[in-house]
Amino acid sequence: MKHKLFSFIAFALTGAFALAASKPATLLNVSYDPTRELYDEYNVAFAKHWEGKTGQKITIEKSNGGSGKQSRAVIDGLPADVVTLALAYDIDAIAEKSKLLPVDWQKRLPNNSSPYTSTIVFLVRKGNEKGIKDWDDLVKPNVKVVTPNPKTSGGARWNYLAAWAYELNRSKDEKKAREFVAKLFKNTPVLDTGARGATTTFVQRGIGDVFICWENEAYLALKENGADKLEVVNPSLSILAEPPVAVVEKVAKKKGNEAVAKAYLEYLYSDEGQEIAAKNFYRPRNEAIAKKYAKQFPELKLITIDEVFGGWQKAQKTHFAEGGVFDQIQRSNR
Repeated sequence: MKHKLFSFIAFALTGAFALAASKPATLLNVSYDPTRELYDEYNVAFAKHWEGKTGQKITIEKSNGGSGKQSRAVIDGLPADVVTLALAYDIDAIAEKSKLLPVDWQKRLPNNSSPYTSTIVFLVRKGNEKGIKDWDDLVKPNVKVVTPNPKTSGGARWNYLAAWAYELNRSKDEKKAREFVAKLFKNTPVLDTGARGATTTFVQRGIGDVFICWENEAYLALKENGADKLEVVNPSLSILAEPPVAVVEKVAKKKGNEAVAKAYLEYLYSDEGQEIAAKNFYRPRNEAIAKKYAKQFPELKLITIDEVFGGWQKAQKTHFAEGGVFDQIQRSNR
């Protein structure tokens, strides 16, 4: 009798787990601006993979915007199951201010939780009328530059630091690097809140001579608008951008999405996930897939945030915090 009772309980529990697994779920990915197309394609692939593996149907919703703005939205209560943002500091801020995930979140996944990389390049109009070849061309008096606002956009912070690193590498002088970046922002007529808005400003509204942007955003614009309208210019030095991802653990757990949220990010490292990243002009971590797409990604001299700026925490505090170098530059440029 006791054996039958245990068998019945085991059967009932198995049935309950199966029912839970088959119950449809909805996952929210809060991301930064230029990942819209990447996650449109990836979400379809992952939902198919997950249903085939578990039988559970999954709906994946997206929220896109400037990375800093998205980080603050999650801190203020936007119920993200996962965040896929432009830079580590924006996820650090969520961990520190909201306690929704652990401060060591970068240890959860390979490559410091960055499944793909990118860098910063220039987009110009066909013919490159102003002869833009490198960063020093962007500070000439007759050049109008388009870049988003570093206070709200993660991509803009990468842009700013890449420009700073270029001049610092050339002159070995922090004061000259500051003056160089000040000149660059003096040439910037519009500061959109996010990278996609800045793309619209440059490509659709026709403002500016050169757009400093994510490599993936530049090649997507080229694909959508044609090589007869736009050109990509690779500077002599740029920065290794490592957009990170993380499960917002307390939110995912509360919604019953902990397992699927974890699997969603892990699948970015799979062969299919890496192929989708490469097709959307992100540099894959998988060496075999990177080799397959080698012609798509030119070799560039890339510095890192750690070696030049001492990591994101230090860079944020020095350059982008309230009253930091960027604010000082903006005040002096008025």
